[in-house]
This record gives sequence, structure tokens and C-alpha cells, in this order.
Amino acid sequence: MEKKNITSLLITGVAGGAIALGGSAIYQNMTNTSTANNNTNSSVNTVNVQVNTDTTKAIKKISNTVVSVLNYQKSSSNSDLERIFGNENNNNNNDSNNPQLAGEGSGVIYKKDGNTAYVVTNYHVIEGASSLEVLMAGGQKVTAEVVGSDAYSDLAVLKIDAKYVKETATFGNSDKLTVGEPAIAVGSPLGSEYANSATEGIVSSLNRNVVLQNNQGQTINVNAIQTDAAINPGNSGGALINIQGQVIGITSSKITSTPSGTSSNGVSVEGMGFAIPANDVVNIINKLEKDGKVIRPALGVQMVNLSSLSQNMLASLNLPENVTSGVAIAEVQSGMPAAKAGLKKGDVIVKINDDEVTSSVNLQSTLYKSSIGDTIKVTYYRDGKQATANIKLDKTNSDINFDKQN
Repeated sequence: MEKKNITSLLITGVAGGAIALGGSAIYQNMTNTSTANNNTNSSVNTVNVQVNTDTTKAIKKISNTVVSVLNYQKSSSNSDLERIFGNENNNNNNDSNNPQLAGEGSGVIYKKDGNTAYVVTNYHVIEGASSLEVLMAGGQKVTAEVVGSDAYSDLAVLKIDAKYVKETATFGNSDKLTVGEPAIAVGSPLGSEYANSATEGIVSSLNRNVVLQNNQGQTINVNAIQTDAAINPGNSGGALINIQGQVIGITSSKITSTPSGTSSNGVSVEGMGFAIPANDVVNIINKLEKDGKVIRPALGVQMVNLSSLSQNMLASLNLPENVTSGVAIAEVQSGMPAAKAGLKKGDVIVKINDDEVTSSVNLQSTLYKSSIGDTIKVTYYRDGKQATANIKLDKTNSDINFDKQN
């Protein structure tokens, strides 16, 4: 989340903290200088240590590509009073007419093309902006323009003058991450005053289903990387990197407390931050660069994860014992691709093309790799038997409307 008061129940937008250096350090050029005034004074040792670890190398590799994103909005704080009482000063230099800094977040420079460089950040970092600026790692401030944005994935692409850009970030393969491997968050916690802060932790889990609600009231299911690297407001849109300095995710949110009324009953939560996986990010930003928006294909089904079903419900699906993950179809919308391909209520989808389907969020992430007009192969189980269906994706999310069904 950018540095402003944006909350969504339990989950807020986020980012980094103070630098934590781990690993086995290599100490080079260590020099000890002892000085003493006389025999009765204690000696003072000055030790210079040059630390060179995998962590310091990774941070150095990425640090010049991580920027602060400044969101300026026109102030309306005095507008109601002015309408009632009038503007006493009545001049054209009223500060309320000038954009004010409303929030700060982070971003990552991932591409340079001639005189233009491209920055990926979160949608909620730029939301509502009348103008945007990017503060470079070197301290230069440049104007930014929105190339495209997507509220559903909480991603946006900005373009800036490449004058001060000397390095760009490299994306790692987020499908190949291992739980327990080092993860480092780099960004601007609490805003640009603390730009290029880094925190280190591990990849805590993969394929987490994180439910967010954006400022447009849309409910978003994010397939996220979970990390315990310290995440704080202001670093949304920043980089989550691996030990090689490759971007494995874009930090976006954290859990701060559990819901009241649950078994945990509103307890505070630490060390549960989330990042959008790099492979999903690359897929989205390519579309934003090309079209300025994302048009998503739809199957036209309502789904429930197998892991959410009781033993009695699972037994009614008559699945083989080795099928323990996937999504069960709860409803099929007529006229949509799944219905036209013959899928029915009670079918259990386990694979799209060659990708395993483990949850509804995972299914969406896999489906969104395809484009309108593509044909995908869906593997599913019906009455205990495996079957496949070739489904042409000729409908979008805007065509979904289960409310109109009988």
C-alpha cells in the first residue's frame, strides 16, 4: 500500500523495513588501528570490515532499479467550506487547486527502450492520481505517465524518461521457488524518506489465496507468494527478490490482524506479507504495454476448492483416491465456453493444458495466461472417470452473469 490511509479489512498494501544482512560473511581488507595517549589510557580499536555476502550482492544488484512512486491528487479539503462561505482570498494561487502529495509507494524499473523506461507498480499506488512522479535511487525526480493499469490484478505500468536509468531489473521464474529459500523485500517503507530499504526473510509459502478488496469495491483473489520479510506501508509495488537479485514478486499486501468473531478473534499478526508472483506480473505487464488494459478470458463456471469440501461432499464426487486437489464446478453458465464444451455441475477440474490446477485462484492464474480466441485443453473428472475437453475462449469476464440464470 502507498503511504496513505488505505485499508481493506485485514489486508493493507505494503513494503520493506531496515536492512537485515544474513549468510556467511566474507571479511576482506580488515585493518586494526590502535591508538593510545600513554600507558595509563585504554586503547581504542578502529576496525574496518568489508562485508560481501550473497545478500549484499543481491541488494546491490536490484537497488538502482527500485524507485519511489509519488501520487499527487487535487485537494478538495476546503471545497465544501468555500461553497458555503466563499473564498476569502479569492485568488488564482489557491493551494487547494494544486495537486498535493496524497500517497507514496514503490516501483521497479524493468525495461528500457530508447529514451523511455518502464516501471511496474501496484494499481493502488497510483489510484486516483492527477499526476505522478518517480523518485530515482540516485535522487532525481521525473514525471511518470500511466501506460496501463489493472485494478483486478493490482498492477500498473508507468513510463518515464530514461535519462537517469542505467540498470533494469530481471525477473526470476516464480514457478520454481522453494519454500524456505531467502527472500528480500526492497522498497520505500513509510515513503521516500526511507527509500531503498531492504528486509530479509524467506519464502514462507506458495500459491496462497489472498482475498483483497480494492477501492472500487471489487473482490480480488490473488495467487500470492507469502514471505516473512518485513513489509510496511509504502513499499507496495516494490521488489521481492531472490538471493540472485532477481525479482520473484511485486510486494502488494500484508495481514495485520485476523477477523473478529473467528477462532483467532482479532489477534495481531506479524510476518505475513504477500507478493504477486513474477510470472503473473510479466504476463500482465506485457498486456498493459500492448493494450493499456487486460481483457481476461472466462470459462463461465462457479468453483469451489476440493480442500474446502467435507468428507461427505468429496465422497459424492466419486473421485479416485489419488485425486486430492482441484476445483469442483458448482454452477455452469449457459452460453459460456465451459457449457458449450459440455462441462457440468459436479465436474472436478484438475489440469489446464499441462498445468496442474490446485485451487480456484491457481485456475484463474493459469487461465489468464491465455488470450481471447485461444483454445485450451481442460482435464477433469466426472463420476470417477477422467476426461478432457477442448474449450475455445471466446467470452470475457464481462460476459459472466449467474444472476440471470434460472
